[in-house]
Amino acid sequence: MARASRRRRSEKVASHLLLVPFLVFALFPFYHMALTSLKTDRELYDRAAVPLLIQQGPTLEHYVKLLWDTAFLTWIKNSLLVTLLATTLSLVIGTVAAYALARLRFVGVGAFGTGIFVTYLVPTSLLFLPLAQVVNWLGLGDSKWALVITYPTFLVPFCTWLLMGYFRTVPREVEECAMVDGATRVQALLRIVLPIAVPGLVCAVLFAFTLSWNEFIYALTFTSSSDQITASVGVTSELIRGDIYYWGSLMAGAVLGSVPIVILYVFFLDYYVSGLTAGALK
Repeated sequence: MARASRRRRSEKVASHLLLVPFLVFALFPFYHMALTSLKTDRELYDRAAVPLLIQQGPTLEHYVKLLWDTAFLTWIKNSLLVTLLATTLSLVIGTVAAYALARLRFVGVGAFGTGIFVTYLVPTSLLFLPLAQVVNWLGLGDSKWALVITYPTFLVPFCTWLLMGYFRTVPREVEECAMVDGATRVQALLRIVLPIAVPGLVCAVLFAFTLSWNEFIYALTFTSSSDQITASVGVTSELIRGDIYYWGSLMAGAVLGSVPIVILYVFFLDYYVSGLTAGALK
C-alpha cells in the first residue's frame, strides 16, 4: 500500500511538473507587462539593465501618469458600457437563433448554420468599410453607440454557433414533457432549456465579453474623440506619439485593462470549461 501510494504521488507530481513549461509560457507576457509598468524610465531605457528584473526599485509613477494625465478612467467606462450592451444584445439574439437552429426543422436549417459560421470567419478588416457607411447613415459617427451597433456583427454569429452545440446536448425529452403539460415553445426555452444551459451561456458571455473588450479596428474607425474612444484605442493613441513610446504607461494601461477579463475568468472558470467542452464534444 505504501509503495503504491508513493507511486501515485510521484505520478501526480510528475504530471504537474509537465504543466510548468505551459504555465510559464502563458504567464510570461503578464509578468513582463507588470514588470515593465513598475520600472522607472531610467531603468527602462538603460541598455545594461536586466530586462526581467527590477534593479532600481519599483515605482508607481506610470500608473499615476496614466490615471491623472490621461482620460483612462473615461476610456474604461466607455469600454465597459459598450462591452456590456453589445454582449447582452448579442447573447439574446444568439440564444434565440441557436435554439431555433438546434431544435426546429425547416428548409435550409443546415445551410443557415453553416452560413452563420462562415459569417463569423469574415475578418473585420473587410467589414469596417461598409459598416462605416451604415454608421454614418445612422448618424452615429464618432460615438460609442456605433460600437454597440457594430459589435454584434461578429458577436452574434459566434454566440449562435457556440450555443448551437450546447443546446444539442440538452435532451429533447425535457422540453417535450413541459409542452405536454401545457407550456409553449418559448416557455420551455425560458423555464427548462436556459436553466440547464447556464454553463453554455456563461461560456458565450465570457467569449463575447473578451472579443468586444479587446476589439480595436471598429473602435479606431468609428470613434475619435477622447470622451468616446475605448481603452484599447485610448491607450495606444494617447501613449504612442510618433516614434515616442511611453512604455511604462502603456504597460500600466495593459495591466489595468486586463483586470476585468481576469476577474470574469477567475469567478466563472468552471462554467467556462464545462460549457466549452460540452459543446465541443457534441
